[in-house]
Amino acid sequence: MASKRVVATRDQGMRFVVSTGSGHEVVVDDGISNTGPRPTELVLVGLAACTGMDVIAILEKKRQVVTAYEVMVLGIQRVERPDVFTRIDLVHDVTGPVVDTVAVRRSIELSAWKYCPVSAMLCAGTVEMHHRYRIHREGELEPEEGEVVTLGPGYNPTPDEVITHG
Repeated sequence: MASKRVVATRDQGMRFVVSTGSGHEVVVDDGISNTGPRPTELVLVGLAACTGMDVIAILEKKRQVVTAYEVMVLGIQRVERPDVFTRIDLVHDVTGPVVDTVAVRRSIELSAWKYCPVSAMLCAGTVEMHHRYRIHREGELEPEEGEVVTLGPGYNPTPDEVITHG
């Protein structure tokens, strides 16, 4: 079993310097002092980076030429405390000369269903998560768009479901 360790040390006010086990530091703060991102923003950062790394790695394995890639994440939190995320929308913007739609859709599906642990943790809890894509190709004025998958809340795939869907 793998483990990760971080240590958050209070600097001043609500500002914390968080040291990771991999040797990096992140400043986290509240909206008053505003010297760093909020903790809930970092959850979205983790999701965007995790699924982004999966999708681009899979696209590269599928020999897709991607000249630009961006993941935009919008999280909606409930009003009452604790103000957990209830919905997260992800839009994968993929740019390349002849990017294959099936490859993009499959890469996003595999990340959502099988590889991204941040997505799995959020969907197992309170979050309904929607993955969409936009493909920008050379010579096309408008991007191709589509919805790929919706997961959660309480999503917990069995190994058979991962094999069937992933």
